[in-house]
Amino acid sequence: MIHRKRSALALATGTALAALLLAGCTTPTAEETPEALDDTPTELPAVDCVEPDPAATLAPVTLMLQWLPQAQFAGYYAADCLGYFAEAGLDVTIVPTGGDIVPQEALFAGEADYAIAWVPKVLGSIEANSIEVTNVAQIFQTSGTLQVSFAGEGIDTVAGFEGKRIGSWGFGNEWEIFAAMAAEGLDSTSVSITTQDFSMNALLDGDVDAAQAMTYNEWAQVLETVNPDTGELYQPEDFDVVSYADTVGAMLQDAIWARTEALGDPAFEAQTVEFLKAVIKGWVYTRDNPEEGASISYAAALDADAAFPVGPGHQLWQMNEVNKLVWPAANGIGVVDANAWAQTVDGSLASVNQDGVKLITTEPPTTAYSNDYILEAIAALEAEGVDVTGASFSPITVTLKAGGI
Repeated sequence: MIHRKRSALALATGTALAALLLAGCTTPTAEETPEALDDTPTELPAVDCVEPDPAATLAPVTLMLQWLPQAQFAGYYAADCLGYFAEAGLDVTIVPTGGDIVPQEALFAGEADYAIAWVPKVLGSIEANSIEVTNVAQIFQTSGTLQVSFAGEGIDTVAGFEGKRIGSWGFGNEWEIFAAMAAEGLDSTSVSITTQDFSMNALLDGDVDAAQAMTYNEWAQVLETVNPDTGELYQPEDFDVVSYADTVGAMLQDAIWARTEALGDPAFEAQTVEFLKAVIKGWVYTRDNPEEGASISYAAALDADAAFPVGPGHQLWQMNEVNKLVWPAANGIGVVDANAWAQTVDGSLASVNQDGVKLITTEPPTTAYSNDYILEAIAALEAEGVDVTGASFSPITVTLKAGGI
């Protein structure tokens, strides 16, 4: 568990990143020198974590994330920090991962009780490695993936992908590219998939024609970068953006998974419901308190051995954008929408990659998702007066600064 005080901590990492970005800028070509960039670090409110009762008996639980600590996982960190897990009788250890760990496969191997993973990635593991896991809560209801190119390069639609160098992180993140192309009858073998790192350097350096980005992360990174031609930050109009959420290629992303076999144990089923209740309360808190959610996530990133980027302004942007993927949740947070699930599966079945190889060839088993546990958790919280749909959710406005400070 995390038992530290959550506050506006040292900003050295974000400031250093901003300095590096600024140092790499050339002299602006505009006739007038642009105004100095705002280099005041973003202030996040202090959040004091709740210390659990030392006399309490808590069941140990491990939650494995699919990436490093950041506001993408704010609801889980908030549930820990604010004592929601402890209230549920759980001592939850949150385990970040990097590209060297496949969460759903580590979960199936018994290295965690629950794991966060995108649905298409799990579909691939189910077919390739015969893992048996179940989606017990679909936290992200909407795809947050973008394909970003410089404006005027002709890649403002999926049709523009043909014959281009399309950036992707790999590891299953590229499936939406091929699903979107398949839906429009385009030739995916004409695409050169170029592996990019988890930044926008590949686009800015000209190594790809269109880079992959998440609304809550890499898209912000490029907008936190100084345009060497102007001396000011890049603006959205400098780019063409294809949002997969607007295409048939959109796929379900962050979900909570458990081992299917474990869910046959009534005790584990009961634990899962209690775990999901705490998770929901964490996401409700970060929905209603985005600045505090960003602060909790920022502190978790600073506490971690590895995290990038950790700038407080970047984390606030991320918290705000992640909330848009979770809320509103018409059927209740975490409920798997059958149509969205079918679109993800159908897109995976219909797609071939750049080498002409099908992504998957068979339907996943019916046990690949279940709404039983999340619906039970939602019903219990609704009885307590918790808003589990966020129908009135409204995002805040976040102004980015160089380096995400």
